[in-house]
Amino acid sequence: MPALMTTDAPPPPALPPQEAAALAEFRLLMAGDGHDVDLARLRLDRAYARGCLALARGSTAPGLQAAADALGQWLRVSVSRA
Repeated sequence: MPALMTTDAPPPPALPPQEAAALAEFRLLMAGDGHDVDLARLRLDRAYARGCLALARGSTAPGLQAAADALGQWLRVSVSRA
C-alpha cells in the first residue's frame, strides 16, 4: 500500500449516509483482509484509491470484491479484474 501523503488539501465534502456506510464497510472488510485504509485519502487520491481497490479485487473474499466494485463505481475509479 502506498505511504501516507501529507497535504494541505481541505477535507472531502460530507457523504450521503449510504455512501458513508459503504466506505465504513469497505474499511472493515479490508481490515479483515489485513489492510488498513485511510478513508479521507481514498476519496481524494485516485492513485491510492486504485491501489486499495486492486488489493480488494485480488482478495479471496467475495464480499470484499463486491464492495470494491461498488466503491469503484461511486469513486469513478476503475480497476481491472484479476
